[in-house]
Amino acid sequence: MHHTGTTRRRLFAGGILAVTLVVGVAIAQQTGGKAGGPEIELGANKSLQGRQVFPADDPWNKDVSKDEIDPNSEKLIASIGLAKPLHPDFGTVYYGAPSGIPYVVVPGSQPKVNVRFEYKDESDRGPYPVPPDALIEGGPKADGDRHVLILDRDNWKLYELFSSYPQPDGTWKAGSGAIFDLNKSGVQRPKGWTSADAAGLPIFPGLIRYDEVAEQKAIKHALRFTILKSRHAYVYPATHYASSKTDPNLPPMGMRVRLKAGYDISKFSPNNQVILQAMKTYGMIVADNGSDWFVSGAPDPRWNDDDLHTLTRVKGSDFEVVKMGDVVTR
Repeated sequence: MHHTGTTRRRLFAGGILAVTLVVGVAIAQQTGGKAGGPEIELGANKSLQGRQVFPADDPWNKDVSKDEIDPNSEKLIASIGLAKPLHPDFGTVYYGAPSGIPYVVVPGSQPKVNVRFEYKDESDRGPYPVPPDALIEGGPKADGDRHVLILDRDNWKLYELFSSYPQPDGTWKAGSGAIFDLNKSGVQRPKGWTSADAAGLPIFPGLIRYDEVAEQKAIKHALRFTILKSRHAYVYPATHYASSKTDPNLPPMGMRVRLKAGYDISKFSPNNQVILQAMKTYGMIVADNGSDWFVSGAPDPRWNDDDLHTLTRVKGSDFEVVKMGDVVTR
């Protein structure tokens, strides 16, 4: 019912690539949380108990519902596909592995390990607090993007790896990696740098998570999605492009779309209404090359795959491009 996006293409160095709301005043001050709040459990795909990822003024948390439409919106949307359906690239299980991009919550005391990067010039050196049993996107035998996402709940930091492979000595090998301080807002990658995602963006903040949809009943951030053909360009908040194509009607990395305000979401399930409302309020950001209109989420056995599938009623023509800032082409 769900299938993962196509393998990415990255442009790298001239070549093709591819939380606890902590208890206690001292820790609360360190992490920006509130003392006495609910504690975030450790482990895979755990609820954040309503804790916001990045401060309110971060680009991921920006309400774009009233922003202007980009002058080239129609052609940009058409290049992705007017009749193509929105596709939830997450759910319960797909081919024996959790469907979506998993994450794991670890304590600040989690031992850190060395990671050897293929693209070390654009990766944060680390070390990274990767637990021995960290979940790999697609499962341990996957041949796709193999993302590993680690959330340090006590220091409120995010560690992300692309093309991740555990090594016999306890270290890891990865294509690229990035570390984000979730207490700080704004772009944290140097211009021209990738991350664990092609656009140089963090992955975790753009995932649809079960705890937001079912527990909080609100997604208060933009979502991550992929497209097949992108442009040799990026726009804020992205820092990296992943294509050699220069057609101005192709989307740059970081481009944000939103579901049109007049689109009727009332006939969808309550859970799907939460997802669609987020697309109206915060939009979706182009983060990687992959299958068109594939929106990312974290796996959870409590998802209803049949219900999620009804999101395919939404088509590309139901979206518009939020006005972009300066387009960086080099």
